[in-house]
Amino acid sequence: MTEQITPPIPSRSRLRPRTIIGILIAVGGALTVIGCVRQSGKVVYFHEAELPQGWPLLTEVGVVEVKEYPQYREAVVTKNDGAGSDEKMGPMFGTLFSHISKNDIPMTSPVEMEYSQQDSRAMTSMAFLYRTSETGTLGNDGQVVVREVAPRTYASVGVRGSYNDGNFERGLAIVNAWIAANPQWRANGTPRFFGYNSPFILWFWKYGEVQVPVVASAKTSA
Repeated sequence: MTEQITPPIPSRSRLRPRTIIGILIAVGGALTVIGCVRQSGKVVYFHEAELPQGWPLLTEVGVVEVKEYPQYREAVVTKNDGAGSDEKMGPMFGTLFSHISKNDIPMTSPVEMEYSQQDSRAMTSMAFLYRTSETGTLGNDGQVVVREVAPRTYASVGVRGSYNDGNFERGLAIVNAWIAANPQWRANGTPRFFGYNSPFILWFWKYGEVQVPVVASAKTSA
């Protein structure tokens, strides 16, 4: 008599609770990232905060264009000690963040960093831009000054990467070369670096703009 052997039935694999939680977190994170990706003109970037009202489209990476900026309100911290952005960014950002937090002012994008005209590695100020010109109150708040910024024209280039002195200098060289090749415009003021992303965005995805204020040359405007 032959004994019949029944093959074993494989047991169903079960996901551990920690694995399930990890998958849900990963999926949630991916959906959050996808939801933050926006397009402005030809630029795809991570949209983490609202832009000021009336803000122009972002400038394509590596391309220089002339843009008109509307009047806007900003909170600014100034420090003319010749230090670069690496030394200043943390303390100045912290001062501005404390200002908007205690005054219940929403965070916007971009953060503005101005540099010395004499030394492109010396950041002279940092500013948080307000969503509207009706937000907040003009005047001094400790180290912070809230002020209106008049409409102005800038030559702008889009950049990718960290918001450091090296990236600013590379962008500034591109803009200055463009101005030199386009005599209908001339530089007229302090260069600035706009950072549109937080430290939570990987460096190669960060988007910024390096800008120089310009005016029409007398020969072309006459």
